[in-house]
Parts: sequence; C-alpha cells; structure tokens
Amino acid sequence: VQLVESGGGLVQAGGSLRLSCAASGITFSVYDMGWYRQAPGNQRELVARITRGGQINYADSVKGRFTISRDNAKNTVYLQMNSLKPEDTAVYFCNSKIVGRDSWGQGTQVTVSP
Repeated sequence: VQLVESGGGLVQAGGSLRLSCAASGITFSVYDMGWYRQAPGNQRELVARITRGGQINYADSVKGRFTISRDNAKNTVYLQMNSLKPEDTAVYFCNSKIVGRDSWGQGTQVTVSP
C-alpha cells in the first residue's frame, strides 16, 4: 500500500487548502479512508473519515469548515479545509483502513499563521 499526500503549505488564518491523498497498491473502493493530524506534543487525532459506503464523520473541531470526499476512479481522497485557524496547524496524515490492515502516508505539513 502506498499513500501519497499533497497540498499542504502555509496559509493565513481564514484561508483555505485542499489536501489530496493518492493511493496505490490497493483496491481503493473497498477501503475506508481518513485524514488524521498531529501537532507537536499532541497525539495523532482523527480529522475526518469516509467509509467505502460513503458514510462520513468529522471531529467536532472541524465540522462546518472541512469537507472530506473521495474519487474511487482516481484512487484519491481529498480534504477541503476552509476558514483555517492557527490551531489547525499540524502534520496531516492520510489513512486507509480495512479489516486487519491499517496504512499511513508520510504526512503533509499544514501551517496556519495568525
């Protein structure tokens, strides 16, 4: 399994970014996909996930600002992040999950300046 994230960067508070995660080596459509983040000194936390059936859930801290979506034809999951806040600063990781198999990308840095 290979998961490659892209789209991170530096943005001012209130701005937007779109993260992408391209998957290879898996039958993408049968996997649940998610985005997690980890800030310095903090544990990795779930940001959003979308199941193979299209069910979605978000962390309370990002509801109404972030949108997760997937394109099974492109083997890609996206995270649209709007109204970004300095507290959203973290390394964002893509995750693929199926029974007995849990894989991670290398992460992409998102930095939100005040």
